Parts: sequence; structure tokens; C-alpha cells
Amino acid sequence: MHISEGVLSAPVLVTGAVLSAAGVFIGLKKMDYEKIPEVAVLTSAFFVASLIHVPIGPSSTHLVLNGLLGILLGWMVFPSIIVALSLQALLFQFGGFTSLGVNTFIMAAPALIAYYIFAFPVRKTNHFLCALAGFGAGVTGIGFGALFAAAALIGTGEAFLNIAKVIVVVHLPVMLIEGIITSFCVIFLKKVKPEILEVNR
Repeated sequence: MHISEGVLSAPVLVTGAVLSAAGVFIGLKKMDYEKIPEVAVLTSAFFVASLIHVPIGPSSTHLVLNGLLGILLGWMVFPSIIVALSLQALLFQFGGFTSLGVNTFIMAAPALIAYYIFAFPVRKTNHFLCALAGFGAGVTGIGFGALFAAAALIGTGEAFLNIAKVIVVVHLPVMLIEGIITSFCVIFLKKVKPEILEVNR
């Protein structure tokens, strides 16, 4: 879901950078010292999960796990994702530093949406409800991410309209896969380390 450098227009880049900077600021304000290890571990999981990607024009598709990060971290997902994306841009040239703000928003904002919708039911004792909420978080993270990526491309110019449509369509099966993986991860964490579900409290 990374958008490469040199693709987006200046207004889109600036808008993404401003929105992401605001998200990172709020996330850092909410990050207590004792939460740093958990955030670091989840950042690493996001970093590894999104390394294997398939190029689609100026963007790409891959597992993201942003829905899982969202329900676990809340607003702290913004600093988590921007660190991971910065390392990917520096080490592997995925995305880029000029598009870092937009790419951060594309992945972190859907994670935050997933948090506000599914974080509460994930903490319920009912395992079916927990699994269902995890699935919904995974689908939401990828679905909104694809829509935001498409919107960024369309906002740059109508020439990207077809690519934007392809990005949304290609991510439909990824939404299902991500939902299933997130659901299993949530159930696993609930059984072996339930306290991690309270990181963002």
C-alpha cells in the first residue's frame, strides 16, 4: 500500500504530512514510558508483515496488520507506523521520505478507525464476539487504507483514476486474508497474553 516517491502532487503530500504529524503528536502524548516496549514489539510486527509486497503501478499490495495495531495501540499507532515506514524507506526503498506522511496516514488512519469501532468488543470475554471484532478490524484497516491510497492518487490527477480502481479491487481478497489473520491473532493474544489488549488504556 506504499505510494512511491515522485508520484503525488505537492498539495496531497503536504496534506498527508500535516495530518500524520498531528496523529504522531497525539500518539506520543498518549504513550507512557511503560508502554514503549509493547509499541516497539508491535511496530516490529508491522515492519515484517509489510515487507513482502506486490507492486501495482505506483503503489503495492501486501499484508499490513494495521487493523491489529489499531485495536491494540489506539492513537499510538501513528508513531508506531511512521517509525516502521521510515525504516522501510531507509533500508529497502519502499515508499519514500517525501511520501512518508501520506503513506503513514493511509495506514494509520484506518487503524484508528478500527480502534474506535472494534477495540471495545475485542476486550469482551465472549470469544466469538472477540474473533468477529478482530476480523472486522482487519477488514477495516485494509479497506479504508486502499480507499485512502486511491483518494491520494485521484487527488493528484485524473490520470491515476484507473490505477486507483485497480488498487481498491486488488485489495478485496487482501481484506479477507487480513481479517482472518487479525481474528486469529486477537484470539491468540486473549488466551496467552490478555494484558496486551489493554496497552492503549
